[in-house]
Amino acid sequence: MVVRKEFDVGLEQLQQMLVEMGNHVERALADSMAALAAIDADRAREIVKDDPKLNLIEEKIADLGAKLIATQQPVAKDLRRILIAFKISSDLERMGDLSVDIAKVVLRLEGQTLIKPLLDLPRMSDMVRVMIQESIQSYIEENVDLAYKMAKDDDQVDALYSQILRELFSLMAENPKTVGQAMYLCFVGRYIERIADHATNIGENVVYLVIGKRPDLNQ
Repeated sequence: MVVRKEFDVGLEQLQQMLVEMGNHVERALADSMAALAAIDADRAREIVKDDPKLNLIEEKIADLGAKLIATQQPVAKDLRRILIAFKISSDLERMGDLSVDIAKVVLRLEGQTLIKPLLDLPRMSDMVRVMIQESIQSYIEENVDLAYKMAKDDDQVDALYSQILRELFSLMAENPKTVGQAMYLCFVGRYIERIADHATNIGENVVYLVIGKRPDLNQ
């Protein structure tokens, strides 16, 4: 029983670190979008500077997970919990990188004025931030229904992304002077869409954890 208690404590620590990573990514995405709306280069630089903290948490998860495998020798579902924690931390780290990519777009736009008010990109970002929260929640609770919800949410994000691209391409066609900035805004949409894909990956891993079969939610 002592061994099991040690494993449960370690697993809880893994979960807490994943929650911390999720919160970091969510803040980074929100801050990068706020920086974009204001073309706030100083805020964007802070986001870039803060990124190594996320990498450090991922390393701690890897170290703790390896220690649990070596000392507790988990099998079956317990082992899957640890291995999937590794995968989730990798997805979260990539989400953080994509949030930094948005901040780097802000740095490239420094000194410019937005060619149009940002409406759909923030909406898209808000949807994805909920996905980040719920993907981690689905792992902590082993909630398959919430994990499958990632696929529906991802479809909505994809639809909004397509709409944003159509509007930006129309704007470029009407006014060639907007091409440079419009392309950067297209990149931002792509980065947000990729974050949604990583949240959906987490959903797939949660389903695999609970039922032992991996669905394809990124269709």
